Amino acid sequence: MSSATPPPPGALTVEGARPTAPGRPRARTPPPVPAAGLPPRAFLVLIAVCTAVTAANIYVAAPLLPLIAEDFGSTPSGVAWIASVAQFGYAAGLLFFAPLGDRVDRRKLVAALSLATTAALVLGAAASGTTVLAAAVLIASTATVVPQLLVPLVAARAPADRRASHVAAVIAGLFTGVVAARVLGGLAGQAFGWRWVFLGAAVLTAVLGLASAAALPKETHRRTGPLFGGLARLPGVVRGSRELRRACIRQGGMYGAWSALWTSLALLLTNEGDGYGMTTGAAGLFGLFGLAASLVAPIAGGLVDRFGAGRVVASAYSLAAVSVPLFWLGGERLWALCAAAVLVHAALVASHVANQTLALTTTSTPAVANTAYVVAGFAGGALASALAGTAFTHWGWTGVCAVAAGCLAVGWGVTSLRLRK
Repeated sequence: MSSATPPPPGALTVEGARPTAPGRPRARTPPPVPAAGLPPRAFLVLIAVCTAVTAANIYVAAPLLPLIAEDFGSTPSGVAWIASVAQFGYAAGLLFFAPLGDRVDRRKLVAALSLATTAALVLGAAASGTTVLAAAVLIASTATVVPQLLVPLVAARAPADRRASHVAAVIAGLFTGVVAARVLGGLAGQAFGWRWVFLGAAVLTAVLGLASAAALPKETHRRTGPLFGGLARLPGVVRGSRELRRACIRQGGMYGAWSALWTSLALLLTNEGDGYGMTTGAAGLFGLFGLAASLVAPIAGGLVDRFGAGRVVASAYSLAAVSVPLFWLGGERLWALCAAAVLVHAALVASHVANQTLALTTTSTPAVANTAYVVAGFAGGALASALAGTAFTHWGWTGVCAVAAGCLAVGWGVTSLRLRK
């Protein structure tokens, strides 16, 4: 695998960068200070926090499904499809908006998408039925692609030998947002109602999104061809890089397994019959085990920088394979469910750090390659969530675990020929 040459000071457009020649020393010059005047570390922290808030919007509905079902006179499994709508929406947004990171001013794009997400969340809070709520969730998740506009920028500005570590910092923010959506969303929903959770998410999105847009550096892009030309280049970029294809398939399988289990977990924990009969708030606290992801991300970044992406992904799949039978046992044993939650989050984030670093550095068009990678992951997650909801309705928690195992088998089986770099 070749690593993209870090841009010179002030160079922010990474599309077209040439791979580092063999034997050439890697630059260790720290990234330039953003135009807004923030020091590099503060800039990275702000981007990570913004990523956390925007990523939470994709999963804001998942821990609230029992409350939403009660409000609309349905059952939790009857509204579980709304979680799948969010992931399909995010994948669609990535296809259209993420490639624009190399072609338009990120500041204007981040601000516009943040305001669109805010408006959609407010619409969701006022929804009178599942159809309007699903439409609002679809719009919000389609527009909340800010993290994937910022990750290529962070990777481009990082020293070459620290690129995975910098990407890992943003990914840690992303998974912190996922945890916050489940924990804080479940607690706030139990205390104030699910509609107030949507309104709170709208306020945070507006504040953090606009603050991040203001902090981004000025960019001068050489836009040629149609505005959405990056979308047209996606098939060619994927065909031209075997490593990118492998990263897409690997993460699609891993994310599918995680999504099947995690989006269905609230159904198991709150189910009075075959589940644990917890309240929505108590079930939300279970998401604290997801903090393992935030803790593992920096470690995974260092391991990728040192040992390469292939070994880290292989280890991540091993952890995920162990977690699935533990999840199945967790249908009746709470301790097994707790252990499985830690393992699957550690596996997901380690795989994500490795595969996304690979996607960002294996081609000369990182924004387009990153779009292909994240769309593949979320498409796998959305499909798995939809299958898991149906499986839970017909076969209970065992059916959900079977869907997760199938996702891992496909992701690993297709890419098992050559795992080492």
